[in-house]
Amino acid sequence: MTSDNPDVPLRGSVDLSQLMGASQAPATTSAPASAGGGLPVPAVVTDQSLQELAQQSTQVPVIVVFLSSASPASKELVERMRAIVARYDGAFQLATCDIDVQGTVAQAFQVQAVPTVVALIAARPAPLFQGNAEQEQITGVLDQVLEIAQQNGVTGRVDGPTQPAGEPEPEPLPPLHQEAYDAIEREDYAAAIDAYDRALKENPKDADARAGRAQVALMERSRLADLDAVRRAAADAPDDVDAQLAVADLDVMGGQIEDAFGRLIDLVRRTFGDDRERIRLRLVELFEVVGPSDPRVAQARQALASALF
Repeated sequence: MTSDNPDVPLRGSVDLSQLMGASQAPATTSAPASAGGGLPVPAVVTDQSLQELAQQSTQVPVIVVFLSSASPASKELVERMRAIVARYDGAFQLATCDIDVQGTVAQAFQVQAVPTVVALIAARPAPLFQGNAEQEQITGVLDQVLEIAQQNGVTGRVDGPTQPAGEPEPEPLPPLHQEAYDAIEREDYAAAIDAYDRALKENPKDADARAGRAQVALMERSRLADLDAVRRAAADAPDDVDAQLAVADLDVMGGQIEDAFGRLIDLVRRTFGDDRERIRLRLVELFEVVGPSDPRVAQARQALASALF
């Protein structure tokens, strides 16, 4: 969902200027950007590339989309941001950061949910919005970012490779998947879950539907959660299954994957019967959110099997 306050203040934000080298980047950079009618190719934020992007943000605002590869909403927002940023003709550098892979970067930016969009202006991050905002809202926020950037002397442009304008459109989604995506865009998560359930009923082996459902269910459970209250409740009641499930959800949303898995596997060892089964099912769902190919999932599956048997 979009923020009620779309201002982009720099005061009080975290200073990343220590990440920059002594040299200054040129006003026109070679990082991926929009040009020639194509769509911008986002830079990828990692622990290693963050320094370069912080440096670049002294010359051109960097717009970072924090996402999860398992999140349909994240994928849809990235494509929307590419189209919108292209219209600014090099005024922004677009970048993405996968919190499932770059958890330390997400923690540094205090990202608690995906998708989240943050601007880097003169090496200072400014949170913009969470969720799939509408085009007019995004454009309004980006216009404000440009104003703030100009006030801070950040007025450069970017040039570089883009997706060719004539590249074919991606294949259309299956109808039920499209129905789910549309529901996610309007934040009707119950409807999205229902669409994915129907897709799985049609094809129980539909891995995309299974992963999408798990991600949307996590978003639905976590969207109104108070992070501090949830963590206090979990700390005060380490054997309260509901409290531990809730904090594990937020850990996954924030990229703290090992913490979430470890917490619930430890809880499996201390529980029996219906409670143990609830925890097991939640872990299986979170495995889908993170992705079956993630090595942390493989390790957690082995630990879960050991805890159960």
